[in-house]
Order: sequence, then structure tokens, then C-alpha cells
Amino acid sequence: MSATVPGPDGRPRCRWCAAAPEFFDYHDREWGFPVVDDIRLFEKLCLESFQSGLSWRTILAKRENFRAAFAGFDFCKVARFDERDVTRLLADAGIVRHRGKIEAVINNARRGCELADAEGSLAAFLWRFEPTDDGARPQSRSTSPASEALSKELRKRGWKFVGPTTVYAFMQAMGLINDHAEECVMRSEVERARAALSLPT
Repeated sequence: MSATVPGPDGRPRCRWCAAAPEFFDYHDREWGFPVVDDIRLFEKLCLESFQSGLSWRTILAKRENFRAAFAGFDFCKVARFDERDVTRLLADAGIVRHRGKIEAVINNARRGCELADAEGSLAAFLWRFEPTDDGARPQSRSTSPASEALSKELRKRGWKFVGPTTVYAFMQAMGLINDHAEECVMRSEVERARAALSLPT
């Protein structure tokens, strides 16, 4: 089976885009392009944790609702959420109403503030786990040594719902690895963006 499907312009895209029409835009504009903005990185870690046990299509459809509910994923603001906010969020039909995951976002926001204070930024810390090329074929696995290492370090620092599979999906999406299929038209564009990136220090 081919690793790609034709996109709207006839050029090849990663096969997973065929699962939903809205995936092509997300794939071409976001997935795999490197991100060094702390709020976007925090948002993606949170959304990946909400996706656990669900489909990305479900989360993507609710993303704007999540942003409204969680103060735009500004972790300094979310860190101040209290039990009243948990009650509010559990009543919000626009998001995934899972108490454990909601409480994890608030916990992780507090841990994120600590991490940014200690390391300079979330980006500076997270990008230290950018792996070297280990020869694995694109989209051939759901975890990696780098995702296992990052997951372990985050959990050691008190983060929740950041297992190695969740972290690997985060690394794929935020450009810490380029996991576009070899034949995908976006692979070279992502690689150019990664090559031009100034890594946070």
C-alpha cells in the first residue's frame, strides 16, 4: 500500500490525510512544521493528552472550543485555575469533559511555569529532545527513544498524561521530527523549515 494519497492539487500527501477532508489543510499548514512558541507547544501537549483514546478529528473539531475554555492555553493563566474552573470545564459541552485530563492540564500548566522559570522557556527544554536521525521509516512507529526520554523527564517533573505515545505524536506535530512520508510533497518543505530554524537556548 502506498504511503501517500493524492491531495486536492493532485500531489501526494501522507496517507492519513484521507481519513477526513479537513486533515489536508492541517497537514499542509501545521503538521510537522517546527514550533518554538511556548503557548503553542503547551497547547499541543494538552490536546494530545485529550486525544488519548479518541480520534484527532474529534480534537481538531473542538480545538477552538478548547482554546476558549483554557484561556488560549496561556499556561501562566491556566496555572491559576481552581476547582470552580474544573466545574465550569466539566459543564462545557464544547470540549472533552474528562475530569482527569482537565485536572492534568491545570497541573501541567503549573509545572510548565516551573519549567519555563528553570530552563528559560518550554521550547528551550523540549527542543533538547530533538532526536538525531535513527534511520526509522516515517510513520512506522508510535514511540521512539526520544519520546520515551522526554516522557520520562516530564513525568519526573510532575507532568501528567504525557506518556511516550502522546509525546511522540507531539514531536511529530511540532516538528521535532520530520515524519512526513518520503513521497509526501510536504516533507521537503518541512525539512527546509527545520533547517532554517533558530533553536531556542
